[in-house]
Amino acid sequence: MNKKVRVRFAPSPTGGLHLGGVRTVLYNYLFARQHHGDFILRIEDTDQTRYVPGAEEYIFETLRWCGLEPDESPLHGGPYAPYRQSERKSIYREYAEQLVRSDKAYYAFDMPGELESMRSRYKTADNPSPQYDHRVRMEMMNSLSMTLEETERLLEDGTPYVIRIKIPERETVHFKDMIRGEVSFSTDTLDDKVLLKADGMPTYHLAVVVDDYLMKITHAFRGEEWLPSAPVHILLWRFLFGEEDMPKWAHLPLILKPDGNGKLSKRDGDRLGFPVFAMDWKDPGTNELITGFKERGFLPEAFVNLLALLGWNDGSGQEIFSMEELVQKFSIERVHKGGAKFDYEKAKWFNHEWIKQKTADELAPEVRSILSKKGITIAADAALKAVIGMVKDRCTLLTDFVAQSSFFFRQPETIDIDSIKPKWNESKNLFFQELIRVYEMTLLWQSSELEKAFKEIAAVQQIKPGDVLLPFRIMLVGGKFGPGVFDIASPLGKEETIRRIEFTLRLLKQI
Repeated sequence: MNKKVRVRFAPSPTGGLHLGGVRTVLYNYLFARQHHGDFILRIEDTDQTRYVPGAEEYIFETLRWCGLEPDESPLHGGPYAPYRQSERKSIYREYAEQLVRSDKAYYAFDMPGELESMRSRYKTADNPSPQYDHRVRMEMMNSLSMTLEETERLLEDGTPYVIRIKIPERETVHFKDMIRGEVSFSTDTLDDKVLLKADGMPTYHLAVVVDDYLMKITHAFRGEEWLPSAPVHILLWRFLFGEEDMPKWAHLPLILKPDGNGKLSKRDGDRLGFPVFAMDWKDPGTNELITGFKERGFLPEAFVNLLALLGWNDGSGQEIFSMEELVQKFSIERVHKGGAKFDYEKAKWFNHEWIKQKTADELAPEVRSILSKKGITIAADAALKAVIGMVKDRCTLLTDFVAQSSFFFRQPETIDIDSIKPKWNESKNLFFQELIRVYEMTLLWQSSELEKAFKEIAAVQQIKPGDVLLPFRIMLVGGKFGPGVFDIASPLGKEETIRRIEFTLRLLKQI
């Protein structure tokens, strides 16, 4: 490639960041890094009525957590600042007026009522939603249907207006999509989109083309939902800048509901019980809290990994990829055309695999934080890391460390007596009384010695070790889970192990 690769993600600050948006960031980021290019984040805040406080900060926090920091952005700066469209307002009018002068756009003075009247007049069974296009434009109040003098008078009088693109008739717009191949649209299916609104703010259509040109964007990767807008953007490029500097296009497939029927939405996540946002998002208007993958207990590496494979693979069958491997192996041409079904169980599988790969040192800060939020304070790093090493293979989510390790640091909140009670008898009670006596005298408090003593007592009392192992586990951890029971007793220490046995025996006496 002759030009330096420059890609961009241009979100609107209107709420939480859907996992589909993060995947778009990821594919842009991987392509830029692979070609030693730049990844730009530009805030598309032209529609001020939809602006949500805190949404922009949330976008940056999400990308930071994912390890997808942009090279240029409102936060990072860069040579093409400002990177918020609302701060570039004066730039767009110049290009909109240029289009009017070259007869590629026009002033439209229609009031909302006149637009509604047009839709009613032209509505038919074959055309249930009439558009402002070449079929109706000459019937409307605009600079094409009016004389130059009438237009100038309205402008001088300060009459509100918008600027609309003048879509040519009976043409076909062709372009090559890097994922879909050759794509074409008939201009007769397009409406004359508004480019500049009455308040002087550009619409997305004008702003995205102008900014991509001024910021020297070489590749535009965006969601499939923007495919219908592509011919308008291509026409604008041709009208304003010609073909030479136009970016290469790629429209990414949708992330679908688990059943494959339609795009995955926040409501689907609420309904099916899994997150669709990267991080927790609290709507400032409704105070509704939407749980994110981060707070649900996902590692950022796992989240990025699962997103990469929602619509792409390298053909090798490999599923676990580090960021470095993704940068090396990613190819936009291998992104699928069809939508990718979201599978939460598979998402959790990715997280489980990443937790298993992580060292105790790497997991310790996050696990400490999670346990701390549950009121569990751990003084020694060594103790925490030893426990993490024992239980991490049992944890699918980071939050699972609470259930799988909290009993190492505090008395279980509940004891599953109901699992002991049905087969409890006096011989088992005597076994544990003897176990307490022997453990009190044990000098070498190690799992191998504890297991040896346990089995010797069982042999003397003619009890199968398996019959007393489950009660012993429940005494120590509260339930039927956890690593090897003697591996639990060893770090618990003599006093705590004996105390928990005695506590459970007292409970059983009360039954």
